[in-house]
Amino acid sequence: MRAIRGTSFMLCGLLLLLLALCTLGLASPSRGHLCRTRPTDLVFVVDSSRSVRPVEFEKVKVFLSQVIESLDVGPNATRVGVVNYASAAKQEFPLRAHGSKAALLRAVRRIQPLSTGTMTGLAIQFAITKAFSDAEGGRGRSPDISKVAIVVTDGRPQDSVRDVSARARARGIELFAIGVGRVDKATLRQIASEPQDEHVDYVESYSVIEKLSRKFQEAFCVVSDLCVTGDHDCEQVCLSSPGSYTCACREGFTLNSDGKTCNVCSGGGGSSATDLVFLIDGSKSVRPENFELVKKFINQIVDTLDVSDKLAQVGLVQYSSSVRQEFPLGRFHTKKDIKAAVRNMSYMEKGTMTGAALKYLIDNSFTVSSGARPGAQKVGIVFTDGRSQDYINDAAKKAKDLGFKMFAVGVGNAVEDELREIASEPVAEHYFYTADFKTINQIGKKLQKKICVEEDPCACESLVKFQTTVEGLLQALTRKHEVVSKRLAVLENTVV
Repeated sequence: MRAIRGTSFMLCGLLLLLLALCTLGLASPSRGHLCRTRPTDLVFVVDSSRSVRPVEFEKVKVFLSQVIESLDVGPNATRVGVVNYASAAKQEFPLRAHGSKAALLRAVRRIQPLSTGTMTGLAIQFAITKAFSDAEGGRGRSPDISKVAIVVTDGRPQDSVRDVSARARARGIELFAIGVGRVDKATLRQIASEPQDEHVDYVESYSVIEKLSRKFQEAFCVVSDLCVTGDHDCEQVCLSSPGSYTCACREGFTLNSDGKTCNVCSGGGGSSATDLVFLIDGSKSVRPENFELVKKFINQIVDTLDVSDKLAQVGLVQYSSSVRQEFPLGRFHTKKDIKAAVRNMSYMEKGTMTGAALKYLIDNSFTVSSGARPGAQKVGIVFTDGRSQDYINDAAKKAKDLGFKMFAVGVGNAVEDELREIASEPVAEHYFYTADFKTINQIGKKLQKKICVEEDPCACESLVKFQTTVEGLLQALTRKHEVVSKRLAVLENTVV
């Protein structure tokens, strides 16, 4: 106990010191920008062959527009060009053509599909020799300017892409490959830069391609730490995530419903009883490697709970074409045992019957015979990566009508309308989406806070939260120091 108090006292002093230090330095930029993007020559290479229907091509244009919306566009900032291809390559507009975001968006809306063959290699060669050329607005090779091509295709090319893609990469062009539907995935890997898990993306249909825009919005961020730049409204503590942030409060305070301001805790007599059940999508689209990330996501949340007979109990249900209870509420009484059972869970594969899983939650998981406690708060966390193959509305409504607190977490091809249907009110605070399994740990952190607040905001492992806050401030201070150092270096070079 003395050691804990000593640690708290030391951390408190460090936190106050950091808060004082973080008020020094350069003036904060203006508010409201989600992200600062480094100067980039960006060329979209878009497949509009006959396999891409006109309505699907409109979805591609929405994706392009959403990425462009997040960029700092201008002659000295990011320049954007588009190459449209089928049997031949057509430059829709060059890098030099449009110096404003509004002009770019208008130009994208005017693009029409070509509807012939699929000459992807030819299109990449066109990008190298024409689209990125000085005459078309490409800037000379420089460490200060990125050159990026995003290739979108839905089929097997009628020519070779390996050698031409290698030439593009050798010229300093960073290649992203997005495949849709029945695309040849080997082709995507031949196109993309390394590391390939960051440069290759696949979606099942054009109807969900726009969800990838979030990934690219983050990929182009250079200064995405809004806590460092001051682009936030947090009253006490700002915690960074790529292109965004969340607010938190110092020990002894709790975050208000506005997500920004803090109130002093009024006391509280410890955490309330909570029965928490995870409903996990084990369908074949998740894939084994991502299923392991899901298991880590579950254990990340378990780590924050006060597991005991009187406080938090955890149950786990996996579903695909059928529903399988992995373990009921109350079977395990320690975090260690729960986490071991999660790690040992096997992957079901097959379909996505989210509606059946919700019905199982209602009829079985939260019943007394399955370990649920009368009077305990009931919390369900539904995790899915695709559209449900059955009807979810009735079961989702019934769960909420019964007073269950429902969180919906979607990844990849998950349908956001379904996530909102599952989530409790206010919906914006109870559903989460990310395009990439690798970022679900960020959702886990947000859910930790939400579940903690549902139990008792003033009794949530305050020392752990406090240490996390200090670590976040240390990282922010380090990044701010790096930003200041770089700016001073630029000024010195300018003077010289």
